[in-house]
Amino acid sequence: MDENSNPFELGCATEVFGLRRPELGRDLYDFRLCSPAPRTAMRDGFFTLTGVAGLDAAETADTLIVPNRPDVEVPRRPAVLAAIRRAHARGARLVGFCSGAFTLAEAGVLDGRRATAHWQWADSFRARFPAVRLETDVLFVDDGDILTAAGSAAALDLGLYIVRLDHGAEVANSVSRRLVFAAHRDGGQRQFVERPVPDVPDESLAPVLAWAQERLDSTLAVSDLAARASVSQATLHRRFRAQLGTTPLAWLTGERLALACRLIERGEARFEVVARRSGLGTAANLRALMRRRIGLTPLEYRNRWCG
Repeated sequence: MDENSNPFELGCATEVFGLRRPELGRDLYDFRLCSPAPRTAMRDGFFTLTGVAGLDAAETADTLIVPNRPDVEVPRRPAVLAAIRRAHARGARLVGFCSGAFTLAEAGVLDGRRATAHWQWADSFRARFPAVRLETDVLFVDDGDILTAAGSAAALDLGLYIVRLDHGAEVANSVSRRLVFAAHRDGGQRQFVERPVPDVPDESLAPVLAWAQERLDSTLAVSDLAARASVSQATLHRRFRAQLGTTPLAWLTGERLALACRLIERGEARFEVVARRSGLGTAANLRALMRRRIGLTPLEYRNRWCG
C-alpha cells in the first residue's frame, strides 16, 4: 500500500483475505497491511492509516497485493518498487487490483506478460508499458504467478478466484455468501457492462438465474431460460450481455462447472455421477470443460483438493 491508495480495493483485499472465518472453523490467510511510511494518507485525504507494518512485512509474504492508485502518472516510491521486485525474484505471487497493474509494470515484472487494468487507463498504460500484453476487455487475468484485476468490483472477482485456487470451490462459495457477491464470474467476461435503469416491468435476470441454479442437473438449454423469463432467446442474450457481460450458455456452463467442482470436493469419486449431477452429461465432457476452463482434469482436481 502506498500514498493515495484507493480505500475500496484495500477493503476488498481485507474483506476477502483478512477476516476471520468462524463458519469454516479456520482462518484462510495470515493477512497484513504494509506501507513504506508509518502514516499513509488514503485517496484524496479521506483518512490516514497509522500503525500498519512497514515494507519488511512484504519480504516473507507468499502473496503480495498491490491496490489501486488513481494518480497513475505519478511514479511509485522506489522502496515499493524494490519490494515488488524482491518478492517476484523469490517466487511470491503478485496481485494487482485495478491501477495496481501500473505499479507492477513500473517495477518491471510485467514485461512480456499478460495483464489487465481499468479500461479508462488502457491508452495510458500501453503508451508507458508497451512490453506488457494488456487485455482491456476482461475482468481479470491469471498469468501464473502474477494476477491482475480490472475495475474496482473486479478486485472481488479476482479475490474469490484466488480463494478458489487456494482452498477450493466450496470454501470460495462460503466466502462469497458472506460477501453477498457472485461466487464465480469468469475472468474473461467484459469489463464494461451496460446497466441502464430498467423500465417496468423489471428486467432483472435474478429470478431466472436462481431458477436455473436449482436445476443444473437437468437438461437446461438457453431456450428453457428464455421461456422461463418469458422472452425470446435474442432478448435473453441481450439482457445477459448487458447485465452480466456474458452469454446465457457461458453462464450456464460456468455454474455447472462450479457445481462439479463442489461435488468433487465433497468426495464424489465417480466422474460420470459428477457430470450427470452437474448437468455436464458425460465424464468426457466434464474432463474437456474442466481442462479448458480450470486447467485441471477431474482427477487432477480431486488429487489437489481431496489428497
